[in-house]
Amino acid sequence: MTKSMTGYGKAEGVVSDRKFTVEMKSVNHRFLEISLRMPQILFSLEAEIKRRMGERFSRGKIDVSIRADGNGAAESATRLALNLPLVRNYCVLLKQLQEELNITEEISLSAVTGLRDVFIPVEAVEEAADLWGGFSPILDEAMNNLSAMREKEGASLMLDLRNRLEIISGFLEGIAVRAPEVVLDYQKRLSERIRELTAGAELDESRLLQEVAIMAEKSDITEELVRFRSHIEQFSELLTGGDAAGRKIDFLLQEMGREVNTIGSKSGDVGIARLVVEIKSELAKLREQAQNIE
Repeated sequence: MTKSMTGYGKAEGVVSDRKFTVEMKSVNHRFLEISLRMPQILFSLEAEIKRRMGERFSRGKIDVSIRADGNGAAESATRLALNLPLVRNYCVLLKQLQEELNITEEISLSAVTGLRDVFIPVEAVEEAADLWGGFSPILDEAMNNLSAMREKEGASLMLDLRNRLEIISGFLEGIAVRAPEVVLDYQKRLSERIRELTAGAELDESRLLQEVAIMAEKSDITEELVRFRSHIEQFSELLTGGDAAGRKIDFLLQEMGREVNTIGSKSGDVGIARLVVEIKSELAKLREQAQNIE
């Protein structure tokens, strides 16, 4: 199924008394680029999160925002722990200060607890790995929602791409019909021109046919037409395939552009040139749409 690179996914869940909210927004990009914004407690999981997303998506710029809030219970949201190493250091320094300045006042509990970072949030001392088991299903749900939207966008893209391929096929068949007529027209024009220049003298038919044959060989576009039709078939197959097809479609569009340029330069016919312009116009629209395919 064709997937777009544009989408949005969101999921929420509660893990260890915290409500995690995961939001993902993706846009088109040549490669896969994942940007993460998340609370400090999940920093050690950054590589694991990116690895799991890399298994799911192959292209696109994905911005991921992860928030961790209380689940409605204020007690759990504000739970703190004592930073004992820092408190011991504070006490040593305060006693040193007493001795240096001959201060007789006792060091009180209120004086110590008023110092900075004596109490720290519980999350700072929890193991992030313990959260992974509960957090990973939330991440998976957000990826599922993002993927579902990318598939929906991709379905719309596929319809448009198919319509344009049909239009191009029509122009291509027009060229195939016109190509043999180009040789006959050349033969007719060449005969008339020779008669004009020779004042009605009898033509050397064998020589004339030889010139026409040379011209027909130079302007033969059969190979280009066959390859172009093959590219269209491959393009259609990629649209219904299950794998990410964006890069392959980019390559096919380059090849189709190369073939149509060759057709235009070899034919030298006004009618074919007009059809070539129409095909190039449709290829440009295809190329623009293909930039959104994963």
